[in-house]
Amino acid sequence: MNATTLTPLTTADAEVLISAARAAAEAAGVAVSVTVLDAGGHLLAFRRDDRAVLISGETSTRKAYTALQLNAPTAELVDLVKPDGPFHSLPTALDRPLLFIGGGLPINRDGHLIGAIGLGGGAPEQDHGFATAALEELPR
Repeated sequence: MNATTLTPLTTADAEVLISAARAAAEAAGVAVSVTVLDAGGHLLAFRRDDRAVLISGETSTRKAYTALQLNAPTAELVDLVKPDGPFHSLPTALDRPLLFIGGGLPINRDGHLIGAIGLGGGAPEQDHGFATAALEELPR
């Protein structure tokens, strides 16, 4: 039997993600906060641009946590929690820091969830784009 060892998300990976996300945001003229969590939901890295609104630190972390817990991009979950959506009570049913706004992405390696990234500070579509750009720079 051939056992494969899963490589977890490292602090070096997290720094690559932070740098790439910030570069994408800077190119768009947007000041952001970036949060990277490991598979257990623990903070690996966080950076808030000097000009980013203060709440972006909290929103980036909640977006990352939500993407991790549901293993889905937060942008794809927005309609599910609307009043007529199947998960409309989820944001208030759990005592967890969930946030259903675009900008959070799960991070998978070899088909396994290894962490998440969250962006806050721009419009939801921008934050989603910055997170996507960051993941494209992550070594596989």
